[in-house]
Amino acid sequence: MFIQTESTPNPATLKFLPGQTVLEIGTADFQTVESTEKSPLAARIFAVSGVQGVFFGNDFVTVTKSDATQWDHIKPAILGAIMEHYQSGAPVMQGEAAAGGGHANNHAAEDEDIVRQIKELLDTRVRPAVAQDGGDITFHGFDRGVVYLHMQGACAGCPSSTLTLKMGIENLLRHYIPEVTEVRPVAA
Repeated sequence: MFIQTESTPNPATLKFLPGQTVLEIGTADFQTVESTEKSPLAARIFAVSGVQGVFFGNDFVTVTKSDATQWDHIKPAILGAIMEHYQSGAPVMQGEAAAGGGHANNHAAEDEDIVRQIKELLDTRVRPAVAQDGGDITFHGFDRGVVYLHMQGACAGCPSSTLTLKMGIENLLRHYIPEVTEVRPVAA
């Protein structure tokens, strides 16, 4: 098994490509060791000292390290954990642990058409691009012209995420949907 790695715009996050499907549908975000109880793969990766976050996409795993940790010190251990997991035959997610990554439904009923357009633009234009960088952005809410988005994986904590939100996503949404006035990030 050969696992490729790619840098991301976030220097604290690396993207690992195991060459096979990680999640069939959706995404999964793990920010603590406790949150990995339904994912043997995430638990293995978190067992590596210095790992601060794990995110699964369709064909990639992104790992975020703590500031005090150097990639040279933990990258081999992460590669080993991913390889061991796939060689063991264990599932990425156990039992009924459905992958998340979907959009929330936090909006007023009268905004249904606007929210549908926002979600469609996110799914067709934004999410594929940020997945290339090892992350995901999902709709969290819409209120009085403000779109609230949740950033995951490499996007969470990325130094360029504010620029991506304001100059990229906000401009895109405002161009196609005049009711949108601003885009703001939200924590999980």
